[in-house]
Amino acid sequence: MQQFWGGKFNSELLADAAFFAFEFLVITVILFLARRIALAAFSRWAAKTDTRADDFIIDSIRHPSIFWILATAIYITLATSDLPEKYVNYGLKALYILIILSVTLALANVASRLVQGTIEKSSPGAAVTGLSKAVIKAVILALGLLIMLNGLGVSITPMLTALGVGGLAVALALQDSLSNLFAGMHLLMERPIRVGDYIKIGSGEEGFVSDIGWRTTKLRQPSNNTVIVPNNKLSTSIITNYHMPVTNLSFPIQISVSYSSDPEHVEKVLLDEVERAVGEVSGLLPEPSPAVRFMPGFGPSSLDFTLICHVAEYVDQYLVQHELRKRIFKRFRQEGIEFPFPTHTVYLKK
Repeated sequence: MQQFWGGKFNSELLADAAFFAFEFLVITVILFLARRIALAAFSRWAAKTDTRADDFIIDSIRHPSIFWILATAIYITLATSDLPEKYVNYGLKALYILIILSVTLALANVASRLVQGTIEKSSPGAAVTGLSKAVIKAVILALGLLIMLNGLGVSITPMLTALGVGGLAVALALQDSLSNLFAGMHLLMERPIRVGDYIKIGSGEEGFVSDIGWRTTKLRQPSNNTVIVPNNKLSTSIITNYHMPVTNLSFPIQISVSYSSDPEHVEKVLLDEVERAVGEVSGLLPEPSPAVRFMPGFGPSSLDFTLICHVAEYVDQYLVQHELRKRIFKRFRQEGIEFPFPTHTVYLKK
């Protein structure tokens, strides 16, 4: 097949191009094999260390290293080829793009991992949200793109001016999306909620915070369903966070007995059953100590008590209430404490 450069057939240039492609392919295959061996060796070494820094560095450079291989192959091939200067310049531009792109991706991955490690170290149990990772990566990628365009000779000043003017129109068209974005950033900076917290919002939805995204926040309910709440709705809602300042909390159990019961005996039996259940019922805490209060007090047909217990987390109260109610019912039958039935006394006027 004939090839034309400048209108003239040049078999020598065609041979150089074929040799360039073959040499590039061979060098790329060799470098990919070396990359695979090196990553496997580093992964085995990182598995033996206690620190996590080497693990996330290896994960962060795993994909950018592909671009480094391609850039190295292009550089070696250009250095040993006899292609015309014009085509060498094209190759150098491609080499520059690959280097900037790969370094930018590696820095974005490392920065997001460093932030995640810092947050988890400063607040044990906390997790980095999808929005925070996206913001960090977007800022670094934008800077890398500007550096790449500037290195290629593209003036970025008119682009920044156009983006500033066009940004006003975009802001007007995307008011709802931008309000959700800034509301999500507000939630990240003020941190009224964190990933893993159990919360309840004013409209009634509740669950564990699984992620705070750029537009919505996801809540995982105890039934394993997911509730998706827009960030701007969440930021303006009244939120009850059951994991702040601590995860353990108290909960009441209402108990009613007949008027023939001795209040002091009832109190003693209730406290005794809770103390027996500590260590046997998962989630029930011995401290703070349980308490019994004779309230609401005198009901229409019963003496009403409130048993106050403490559990490790919000969701533990369901199992604890289930077990305590069974134990209390069985103990009351043994002690002869009666549960009242609703009664009405009718007086007939003569």
